[in-house]
Amino acid sequence: MLPFKSLTAIAVPLIRDNIDTDAIIPSREMQSVSKTGLAGGLFAGWRYRPVGSREPNPDFILNDPRFAPAKILLSGGNFGCGSSREHAAWALAEYGFRAVVAASFNPIFRSNCVNNGIVPVELERDAITAIAASLGDRPDSRPVTVDLEACSVSTASGSRWTFGIDAEARQMLLGGMDAIELTFMRQENIAEMRAADRNERPWIYL
Repeated sequence: MLPFKSLTAIAVPLIRDNIDTDAIIPSREMQSVSKTGLAGGLFAGWRYRPVGSREPNPDFILNDPRFAPAKILLSGGNFGCGSSREHAAWALAEYGFRAVVAASFNPIFRSNCVNNGIVPVELERDAITAIAASLGDRPDSRPVTVDLEACSVSTASGSRWTFGIDAEARQMLLGGMDAIELTFMRQENIAEMRAADRNERPWIYL
């Protein structure tokens, strides 16, 4: 995974509550277990019409050319609810999203984001509304900054909010590591614990 320190980019407001994983990537769009080939199916039920086609729905915000390069997604509460399918995070990542700013997240989806290099930023609704309002008609000239080192989100107008994130998740994202790589960083501690355990319970290691 690519490390995430700070990102200044266009943000796209898709502020709806309870966006589930089937809305993020419908099951009909999952043709393999690979992490690639899913970007085209991202939000397919809303992005295209009729359902199952690839004819862009002009009313859906991701089809607005102003938001085409967006790397930050703004949304509502309980984002990523529904099934635990990791394909939802894969699709967002392949499309190019590096951060999702939402009022709350489904816990499993939050973990899937971290495991795939996407920063799950939880902010109050009023903050998200203010960020969306700051975009105006020229979101390219009013980018949003997600700073994981400072744990803050700021707008081009100078407004700034801080957010909390689990320390282990933050370390993984900053270092571009998955859970296994994070564990390898602690081999010395693991060896010490094993040695202490072997001294206390030597019969287990016979």
